[in-house]
Amino acid sequence: MNLRDLKKDIEYIIGEFIDDCTLFVTLNPGKDSDEVAKIIEEAVDLYNNLKDKVNAKVEGNKKAYYDGIRKELFEKTDELCEKLSAAVSK
Repeated sequence: MNLRDLKKDIEYIIGEFIDDCTLFVTLNPGKDSDEVAKIIEEAVDLYNNLKDKVNAKVEGNKKAYYDGIRKELFEKTDELCEKLSAAVSK
């Protein structure tokens, strides 16, 4: 696993999540889109936060540091998916 792949994974996973959110809003114009907009903002904040962490200078064990970022990516994206599911089911 290299750093370039991690950066691409962050971009792809969060980008696809945001695409799903916008698709829901587009296909359901009658639903309240404010909650989904807040979820999209959280996803953008997560993207910026993870990109900052990836680009930061790392001292010590780099593998453990980047593995932690990858784990955070999946955990936080999973939380966002649960929020989107709750918003969709309303």
